[in-house]
Parts: sequence; C-alpha cells; structure tokens
Amino acid sequence: MKFAGLRHRFRPWFIAWITAMWCLLMGEVTVANLVGGLLVGLFVVLALPLPAMPIAELKVSWGKLALFMVGWTIDLFHASFKVAWLAVRPQDPPKTAILELPMRLDSEFILSLAVSLYNLQPGGTVTDIDIANRMLTIHVLDAASEAALEREIANVAGLEASMIEIFERSHP
Repeated sequence: MKFAGLRHRFRPWFIAWITAMWCLLMGEVTVANLVGGLLVGLFVVLALPLPAMPIAELKVSWGKLALFMVGWTIDLFHASFKVAWLAVRPQDPPKTAILELPMRLDSEFILSLAVSLYNLQPGGTVTDIDIANRMLTIHVLDAASEAALEREIANVAGLEASMIEIFERSHP
C-alpha cells in the first residue's frame, strides 16, 4: 500500500510547530500566514521526511533539566563577558589550545545535544567528534595558564555529568 508510508510520516505536532515558526518569521499571525505555514509544514513533513529520532527509551528528569538550563544561561552570560574582555583588554591575545577530551554518553542524540550546548557557550568550540571512541576535540580560546585548561576540562566533565544525570540516570 503506497499511502501507508505517508500515514507514518504525518506528524501533527511537528506541522503545528512549523506553522508557528512560519508565523514568527513572517512577523504576524494572519489567515494567509497560517495557511502558508500549514502548507510549508505539510510539505516538509510529507516530502522531506526526517528519520525517527532514537529517543524511545529516553528518560528525562525535567526538574534537573530546568535547573541545568538556568545554570547554563548564567554561564552563557559569564562566558560572554569573559570573551568580550579578552577581545578588548589592552594585552596580547590569549594562548589557545586544542584538547582531546572524553564524553562518555551512551546516546548519540544526547552526545549531539551536549556538543551543541558546549558550542553555544563562548570560549570553546568542538572541532571534531570521534563517535567510536566518544572523544571530543575542542579548541579552547583562553589557555593562558594550566588553571585555565583545568577549568575547561572541568567544564566539559561537568557538562557530561549533567547530561548523564538529566537523561541517562536510569542506566547503570
């Protein structure tokens, strides 16, 4: 049956989300924007299907996730001010470094989430991911001292621990 695949692809919540994003992009909610968003959503869902995410057994601790996001947002502002100071201070640019650090997360979805959260913070960037060995190659902006490097290593370890606590706490 040809249309069985279409029924499997049809995701109403995803279409609603795309419609809402379309209206936000257009700047106002009108009948034309709602219809346009629905048409774009239907096209994306039916003509450009995304593979199913492997999140069936994912357990989320919502309270810990909310606390983590509050702390992450505070860290975002702190890191932004730190990088801004590095840019405008009357000194030479700081030494940089490349680190290889483990990220022992079972789920590739959670690993990609952790990498995205790390990359959104100013001051460091994941430049390579070795999926097989669960190793991240990270470019660190401020490696002026051993303490700065240890702090960055601790940041990555803390991110890893938070992701495990929030998402993978049911695993041994």
